[in-house]
Amino acid sequence: MQNGINSPLSEFFRQINITTLRIPSIRITDVIDIVLVALLIYIVIHWIKETRAWTLFRGLIIIVIVSMLSYYLHFYTLTWIIEKTLSVGVIAVIIIFQPELRKALEQIGTGAVTGVSGILSTPVTGGKITAETANEIYKACVNLSAERTGALIVIEQHVPMGDVAKSTGVNIDGDVSAQLLQNIFVNKTPLHDGAAIIRNNKIAAASCILPVTQKEIGQELGTRHRAAVGGSENSDAYFIVVSEETGKISIAKEGRLRKGVSAQELKATLEKIADGGKSPAININMIWKGKGKNEK
Repeated sequence: MQNGINSPLSEFFRQINITTLRIPSIRITDVIDIVLVALLIYIVIHWIKETRAWTLFRGLIIIVIVSMLSYYLHFYTLTWIIEKTLSVGVIAVIIIFQPELRKALEQIGTGAVTGVSGILSTPVTGGKITAETANEIYKACVNLSAERTGALIVIEQHVPMGDVAKSTGVNIDGDVSAQLLQNIFVNKTPLHDGAAIIRNNKIAAASCILPVTQKEIGQELGTRHRAAVGGSENSDAYFIVVSEETGKISIAKEGRLRKGVSAQELKATLEKIADGGKSPAININMIWKGKGKNEK
């Protein structure tokens, strides 16, 4: 009985010719290839988890699992429905993930990968404001908050917002001053309803229309806050909101809203922007020059 049990296993080992076995050679390019693929998978998963796409991605995983089970369990009707649905799956994924894909492409475009040798880089001085500009914005927000005057101020960073300023706003192209910002948002004036965009240390335009967010941010928040979050989902700019009802100041960045920030927190944020903030992506030019760390 023992021999009968072991005979198939013995036969298997007898068929294996140890002399013909060899370990495949691994080149340095293969190791680099594996590391790059692993890094790409990690970046994609981390990026998805930081956006609304994570919930949609989990839904797609469930659909794939159900389709595999229906195929192996011979659920012909369910399999047919899933096959017909997945036949247009690529187009559906592009439509569903359009905001996230656009944001990813913008992040790639603002990185140094496209800025090598300056061939595809965007000629902007953006990402930075002067200390004087930051101080004027700070004074305007504090005064508007004390007066409970609603306001929405956008500080452009590395993603240009010239199309929004030109297509939806009124051209200003004026120096940034607390008095001018306060006058723009005075209630009942023609320019108070909308956002003022600051780019290249100038008030580029006012009364600009921004896309409102579709996610829930709180019933107590109004259109300005929703526009700030919506704009930050499609741009790397800073969006400063002054509530007309409470006078509280909020800051939206990358789809997140910091509610009720203090004057000290606002000043610290503006000083951070004036200092250059955090680099939007890995800067290959800096690595090439031996400066691997982003300047803050």
